[in-house]
Parts: sequence; C-alpha cells; structure tokens
Amino acid sequence: MRLQLDGITKRFGSFTANDAIDLTIEPGQIHALLGENGAGKSTLMNVIYGLYEPTEGRILIDGKPVAFSGPGDAVAAGIGMVHQHFMLIPVFTVAESVALGYEPTRGLGLLDLKTARAKVREISERFGFEIDPDARIEDLPVGAQQRVEIIKALSRDAEVLILDEPTAVLTPQETDELIEIMRQLKARGTSIVFITHKLREVRAVADAITVIRRGRVVGTASPESSESELAGLMVGREVNLGIDKAPAQPGDETFTVSDLTVLDSTGLPVVDDLSFGVRRGEILAVAGVQGNGQSELAEAIIGLVRPRAGTITLDGNELGHLSVKERLLAGIGFVPEDRTEDGIIGPFAIRENMILDWYDQEPYAKGLALQPQVIESAAREKVEEFDIRLGSIDDPISTLSGGNQQKVVLSRELGRKLRLLVASQPTRGLDVGSIEFVHRRIVAERDAGTPCIIVSTELDEVLALADRIAVMYRGTMVGIVPGDTPRDVLGLMMAGVPESEALDRIADGTGATEISAVEETDPDTGEESR
Repeated sequence: MRLQLDGITKRFGSFTANDAIDLTIEPGQIHALLGENGAGKSTLMNVIYGLYEPTEGRILIDGKPVAFSGPGDAVAAGIGMVHQHFMLIPVFTVAESVALGYEPTRGLGLLDLKTARAKVREISERFGFEIDPDARIEDLPVGAQQRVEIIKALSRDAEVLILDEPTAVLTPQETDELIEIMRQLKARGTSIVFITHKLREVRAVADAITVIRRGRVVGTASPESSESELAGLMVGREVNLGIDKAPAQPGDETFTVSDLTVLDSTGLPVVDDLSFGVRRGEILAVAGVQGNGQSELAEAIIGLVRPRAGTITLDGNELGHLSVKERLLAGIGFVPEDRTEDGIIGPFAIRENMILDWYDQEPYAKGLALQPQVIESAAREKVEEFDIRLGSIDDPISTLSGGNQQKVVLSRELGRKLRLLVASQPTRGLDVGSIEFVHRRIVAERDAGTPCIIVSTELDEVLALADRIAVMYRGTMVGIVPGDTPRDVLGLMMAGVPESEALDRIADGTGATEISAVEETDPDTGEESR
C-alpha cells in the first residue's frame, strides 16, 4: 500500500501544528519522521490515523483520496498506530486487549475469546514476540506491552504501521528487540512510519528520513547522513552532540547515604544496604539496567519512599524525619523520572506549574495571598531563560510537548540556590536540542558547586555527564568507578560483575563489548529476568 500526504495542514485556533506537509510512504518501507518535540510529528500521525481531521490537504492511498472520520476508518483502510503512551487497559488480558473494539463472536453474539487467543498466538509465533494471550497487561513489562500494541494493529491487517516515539520508554535491550521486529515487518511487506528524535536508531533502521521543524518539512536525508547533519536539520542550527565541560573541581563531601535499605510492596529489598557520598562540584551518575533499584534510591533521597534502614544526610543534617516539602525547602532540587506523574499537574497553567514547590513562599506569596504579578514576571523570565516554547503561560501544561514540559520542571528546580540536585532520567523522551540544553544546565549546576546525582539508563548520557559512576545491580552497589571507565567494563558491571573481574574478562576476551549484550539473568535458574 502506498500512502501519500498532499499539503496536509492542521490548525488549532491560531496555532498551526502542521503546515502544508507532503509525505509519501512507499510499500515495504521504513520511513523515519524526525523532529524535535513539538515539531508536529504526532499531530500529523493523528491526522493519518483519523484522530484529527485535516484543516487543509488530502490523504491518498494507492493514488485515491480518502477521508477518515475516525480511527475505525483508518484501521479499515489498513493503517495501524502504536501510540507513545499505550492505549491498553491494565486489568485486561492480552487477548481481551487485542480483541477490544473488534470482538470476535460466536453463537448468540457471545464473545469468542478462543479465536482472540489463537490470533494472538499466531502473530506472536510468526514474529517471535513470546506473548502469552492470557497474561494480564498490568503484569507485563513495558517492552512486552508495546508488542501487544503491535499485535493489536497486525491483527487488524495493518499494511502501514505508525510507531509514535516507540523507544522513548524502552531499555537498550528492548530497543534492540523492537528494531529487529521492525525489520521483520518490513521483510513481510509492512510499511512503517517511525516517529522519533533518536538519531542512532534512525540511522540503524530507516530506509528514508523526512525531517520536520515547527510544523513544516525542512528536508529529507539518507540513513548514511551523520548524526550531526541530522541534528542540524532538526533544530535549524549546529548542535554539539558532545558536552563541553571542564574537569570537575570537587570540594567537601556534603551528601552521604549510609547503609540504606528500601523494601518493595512485598517486603523484599529493592535498595540493599547502599552506602556512598557525593562531593560539592561533582556529578555522580547512577547507572544500571532499569529496575535495579535506581528509581527507589532517588525517591528515598527526596522522601517519596521511606527506607527500612539507613541514613541520608545533607550538610551534616540527617533527612530521615523531613517530609518531601521540607527536603525541597532544605535545598534539594528533584527532577522526577516520570514528569507527567510526579513533576507536573496537567490541567494547571504553565505559570502555576513553575511554582508548585513554592506557591506559599515569598516572593510568590505574602501571608495567605498569592502575588499574581510576581508569578507572571518570574514565569516570563523562566520561559526566556529555558527557551520554553508555548502559546501562553496561562495554557495548561498538558498542551506542551514532552521536551517543553521537562524544561518547565527544570526551570522550577534550577531556578533557585541548590544544596543538592537529584535528576532521574533527566532527558528521557527528549530531542537532541532539548538534551543539549538539559546537559548544559546540569553541568552549570555542578560548576556552581552543587553536588549532583544523575540517574540514567542511557549509557551515552552517563559517560557524557559523569565525573564518577555508581553502578547498581539488584539493589546493591557493584562499584563506583571514574567517569571515563570504558563502556564494555560498565556493561559487565551492569550485569552484576565487579570491576576487577570485568577488567579481567575484557583482557582475556570473554567479556561483552556492548551494553546491548547485557541481560539480567536469575543466578539460580539462568533464565532471563526483566
């Protein structure tokens, strides 16, 4: 099936999200749509999928104009879409989720789950998805949930599959698996529209690349283009994909964690007897495969979870008795892992989100009264300083792209004097321009003498930012190593191998050389664990 967009324009009031976009997806092609957050990529795909009606322009399938009044029309035409935020119901099984909206029936209109299960098994076996039709969605890891979304689209005979930022929530291993799935789909004749801002992935899998900037197509590129060339097209200027930072000048150790243990809901330790310190003017990056206790460590520091044992001190003061609010007031800046759940309040105005921590503090409040003019003035200054792209500071923050939402969180947390910065997955889901900005701000905070803890599953980010690297595995600290430790050594440490043993393995050629080769395995059964 050949899918063609002819002059597609989509306006929301006075705002033009897509401006006269032409795009052609050839049969059996992986076509990457590359652009910054807020460039209009997802809006364009929602037009193709029938969620939005174009203001102007036409959609053509095999040369014939079509009009979609909703996603059902798009699905009937052979178009499937996997959204960045999955459209799955947690308490449903895989078979129920795949059948939803297109339920097979038998007899007197009874739901035929047997047919639905068979369909899931057939597609799963064809592509090696290894998905149990009777598994409950809420019990599946994120990568498996994404495969369920793909199965759902394929079960409806999708000839064009739209993947909207599909790797934003995946681990490196899951990303490798998805890329292999995309190649299999292409080999079977399925066309894929791959929406992303991750340059390495685009170059690895795309047949054609179209770049969108601020709602317009600004160019096309080949997969042979360098990452610097693609980044320049995306943001309209030269982008430094590295980080310019001087060597750290660390001072006293002002933040310490001693013998910290945190239990999960079942009473098992997810952080197990952890001890480390951070000095003023240094970045300690916490590395590890997702799910090894890093998130719980960050939450324990800010007070979102209470430790079972251990102490956390800042400038000699023990924090265990302090609430989250009191820790923020004590000078801790916290950038949460999930900004939509823990960093912002979607219906609140952008200006309100900029003072969530401080709405009752001077200068934003006097006594019980807010100071609207002060709040507005401060918000406009932060919009300028952090290059936040928006319509109005009075718009709900939910109207912003992910990158601009993250900038709002950063403007709130970095817009004051800090005694400690804790940033968990600070650039997850961000484009190259936003990543460059976030990294610069973190380094600037370090250079101002703030001790910084960065939790990241992106090894490139860890190596770029870290002065020292703490590697976690199953809640324990495998070791703390210099920031210039080789990738292959870090990869083995992330699998639980101590640094000395990792160095020996690399020396004798028995060690993994790429982080994508790292897998978590149960030491007792030898089975892969995710």
